[in-house]
Amino acid sequence: MRKFNVRVNGKSYQVEVEEDVARPAAAAAPPPPRTAPPPAPAPQVAPPPVPAGGGNVTSPMPGTILAIKVKVGDTIAQGEILLILEAMKMENEIPAPVAGKIASIAVEKGAVVSSGDPLLVIE
Repeated sequence: MRKFNVRVNGKSYQVEVEEDVARPAAAAAPPPPRTAPPPAPAPQVAPPPVPAGGGNVTSPMPGTILAIKVKVGDTIAQGEILLILEAMKMENEIPAPVAGKIASIAVEKGAVVSSGDPLLVIE
């Protein structure tokens, strides 16, 4: 034990401090730096389910239509690329959620769409 005199706000105190015998003070390693915990991952937003045999295909995010790969009357397979949507300088391929026939197309090349806007209908 070591004794020290400490002055706090003009008042004097005598304190005793116990030394760590297992590790000399000169060899004591500094504590590791504190780091902030990693941010939680953003939740994945799944597109709304489309009933088997058809339904509306909506925009999963805001952006601009760069290309439309199908036309009304085309028969498509599930997963086939329907159109290209540019969002935040990235080109996103929008696949067909189901197989079917293109009944109507609600957008044209260069159109600006918001999240949830209808793009086309599969029957």
